[in-house]
Amino acid sequence: MPLEIYFDGNKKVNAVIDGFTVKTDQSVQSGGENSSPTPFSLFLASLGTCAGIYVKGFCDQRGIDTTDIRITMDYDYDHALKMVAKFIMLIHVPADFPEQYEAAVIKTASLCAVKRHLNPAILNEITIVRP
Repeated sequence: MPLEIYFDGNKKVNAVIDGFTVKTDQSVQSGGENSSPTPFSLFLASLGTCAGIYVKGFCDQRGIDTTDIRITMDYDYDHALKMVAKFIMLIHVPADFPEQYEAAVIKTASLCAVKRHLNPAILNEITIVRP
């Protein structure tokens, strides 16, 4: 699936993939207009949404309602290396989420194709959070 990258003025760089246009920009501090997410923000979103589709599939296969499940993500940045050192993903589940599936849903989230393409030196911490 080839991507077409084109420039849309100032710091805007967009990609066309599978018929969809993904727009990016830079922050005002970086000379952009802050009109769209940065490419790095989209990278983070791709990691989180990829894990999310794996969690959703896991729950769907077991008849677990995902209405009250959400994932939040943060990361630790190594300023010396100028790259992410660790991704921290929290899977927020409702109180009635079956405890016997906690370890399995964490493992499932870690199977995400985006994560598997990361440098193995980057840690990926995934935790279940209950109310």
